[in-house]
Formats: sequence, C-alpha cells, structure tokens
Amino acid sequence: MLRLETGSGWWLVTHVDHARLAGAFAEHWGNDVFRSPEPRTHVLKGIARHDDGWLARDAEPQITKMGKPSAFSVELVGKYSAFEEIDLEDYLAVRGRALRLIAEEDAYAAILVSMHTYNLLTERADRSTIAPAQLPLLDAFLAGKKELQQQLRARILDDNSLASANKSEATILDHFRLLQAVDNLSLLTCVDYRDPATLLHPLAMNDGDHTTVAVESCGERCFRLDPYPFNEPTLSFTFPARFVEGKLFATAGDLQRQFHAAPVEKLVVTVTK
Repeated sequence: MLRLETGSGWWLVTHVDHARLAGAFAEHWGNDVFRSPEPRTHVLKGIARHDDGWLARDAEPQITKMGKPSAFSVELVGKYSAFEEIDLEDYLAVRGRALRLIAEEDAYAAILVSMHTYNLLTERADRSTIAPAQLPLLDAFLAGKKELQQQLRARILDDNSLASANKSEATILDHFRLLQAVDNLSLLTCVDYRDPATLLHPLAMNDGDHTTVAVESCGERCFRLDPYPFNEPTLSFTFPARFVEGKLFATAGDLQRQFHAAPVEKLVVTVTK
C-alpha cells in the first residue's frame, strides 16, 4: 500500500495500481533524445507487473504500531527504512511471490523485477531497521535472487525470438534502470512529493550516452522533468485510489472496513517539459 496524508485522513493506493501507473509511464517513454524500451512487450510487462505479489496483502491493509496505515509514505522517498513497521518474513514472501508469478511466463520481464527487488534490498534498504536475528533470512533471500537471475539470463540467451542486442547485459541493465525510473516517478506521484528529486539512475539516450532526469513539482501531482523523456510534451494519467477518514486506527479491522467501504476514485497526475 502507498499512503498520502491529508487534513482528515489518507489516500491509499495499492502496490498493483502503483505498478500499473509505472507501466503507463513506460508506454510513453522515448523520444528524439531518450531510447524507447525494446523488446517492448517484455519490458512493459515487467514494469507493469513488478508488484503483483502485493495483491492479496493490499486487499486487507494493515496498520503500524502507531495505528497509521502500513504503507510507503512521503517520509520513505529516497530511502527504505520501513522494516521497523514491516514483518520481514512476510515482506520477503510478497516479493518472492511477485517474482514467481512473472518468472513462470516471461524470463525477460522477470529478470528486471528480480534486479529491482535485489537493488531495493541492498543499495536502498536500511539494514539497521532489521532485527539482527533476521538478517540471515534476508541474506539467504538475496542469494536466491542472484541464483534466479543467472537462470533467467540463461533462458534469455536461449530465446531465439529475442534480438541479440536485446540480450546483452548492458541492454538489460538499461531496462532495469527504466523500471527503477518509472517506479520512482509513480511513487512520487502517489505520495504527491513536492521536493526536487531525480529518476535515480542515468537513463539510456538514443546517442548511446546516459543522463539523469531531474523531477520538479509544479503543483498537486504535477511534475516537470528535465531532460524530458516522454513522447508528448504534456501527458496526464489517471490511477485508482481510496480515501479513508481518520489519522489513526485502533485495529487493522477498523482500517479494512473503511477501506472496503470507500469508493474507488480516479486521481490524476500530469508530467510536462
């Protein structure tokens, strides 16, 4: 779940809907400066479905020790220190489930999701928020993801439907960075982030070089990107969200009853040069 605080409650967005928004961004990625993703179908599938493992958990939202909805929030942008509020074993099961779902049908999409998960839990996670007794569980999970990536790379190399250039480690790395970029833009959207940010990694351009994209808020869920990576100068996207009244909840059941009773509404995000 992702949460955005208001004066009277929270906007809640599921991980699956957040990932679909990232996929919608990726569908419009590419112009005379930035390289479009290719093999397109595989890359877009990996991006749009990278959080499918959260479907069941987000259907029954939980609360933190303080009573807030347990969710990614504006405070976590740029870091990942939520393990004081999340059961690690449960979290890793969710991440592993997302990988299994996509790996069964598409090795190319799956390797991007695996690289995203590995990066999140190594370069971006704050290990100090994980109980020392649970660190071996995390490290075993990460070792398993590395092994899975090798298996997926072998499947990709054996896939005669893929062009040789699209099988290279450099190309796969560029597509992982694209997933990271649009995932981050979707996160910024869902928490309506107002401070300057970037889309994390240097991103592939048509001339073979790479550049970082800066993000600046221009109003409520409105972002100006420079250099601009999309195929139209201004684009608007909708995504579903539910609003729950109240800041703190006595039990997860209290939150769940409000969440299920709330209508699904459409929020809008705009990106522009």
